[in-house]
Amino acid sequence: MTPEDTVIGLRVERAGPLALLQDGGRFGVRRLGVTQGGPADLHGWAWANRLAGNAWGTPALEITFGGLALVAERDLSLAVAGADLAATLEGKPLPLWQPVRVREGQTLVFATPRNGLRAYLAVAGGFRAEPVLGSVSCVVREGLGGFDGHGATLATGDRLAVSSDAGRRLEAGVAPVPAPPDYTRPAMLALLPGAQVADFTGDSLFAAFNRPWKVDDRADRMGVRLSGPRLACRIGSLVSEGIGLGAVQVPPDGQPIALLNDRQTIGGYPRLGALTPLAASRLAQCLPGQEVRLAATTGERALGDYRRLRRSLER
Repeated sequence: MTPEDTVIGLRVERAGPLALLQDGGRFGVRRLGVTQGGPADLHGWAWANRLAGNAWGTPALEITFGGLALVAERDLSLAVAGADLAATLEGKPLPLWQPVRVREGQTLVFATPRNGLRAYLAVAGGFRAEPVLGSVSCVVREGLGGFDGHGATLATGDRLAVSSDAGRRLEAGVAPVPAPPDYTRPAMLALLPGAQVADFTGDSLFAAFNRPWKVDDRADRMGVRLSGPRLACRIGSLVSEGIGLGAVQVPPDGQPIALLNDRQTIGGYPRLGALTPLAASRLAQCLPGQEVRLAATTGERALGDYRRLRRSLER
């Protein structure tokens, strides 16, 4: 990144509860105890970038719950995908899942969730920040990434750097855009059974895959607790081992915790398995109290689903 490539594109007029800069994530550093970061909803983030004409991995804003107001400091081309947070541009509904032109001085407001939890705002050419350990992804708990490099959430008065060609006009219709997901419907979450799955009792395994779960209000970018039947495992704890995205740990209270992007890097609770990346993305759009179900899947099917997503984003 050079000064010639970067300009100020947006000013934060009102900071919401949680708006973070996220690229594809921070990899190759878990041996240092540093977590992955990156977009909680890979699908929404990837499509926002695609609609803004950006390559995979380009930094975009992840906006959780809404409450964010931004003022354009120059003409911009952008796209918003993921959750419907009742966004408006100059008081009028902002079109979602399509390219949008914003003029200098116009105000973009994200209000409250109407469908899903996390929206993704991508500008043409991407937001700009200095990478930390190879990524600009913001992880507040670790104090890494973001616009300041120290993991800070957006604050009122912040001025957000963008690519110098953020105002370029975007092509429309260059790839078939999916219908906006209905995040309010009960979610079916694909899970790869893990090494300890056979150590759970038969009744617990039946309940895990045949009974509904509810998203607990104890949910954030580290993980989501699921409330439902109490699962029993014959082993109480393990020697701590590496934890991947979507790992479903079961602590002694029997209520599973699905671990997301800002999870710890090791853990010692037995695991039912791991949600696929797209299932973890779907869970990240669920509000507290929402119903979800678990469905066992295979590595081949999970890889196929991921490859189809990547193909759908090609020009």
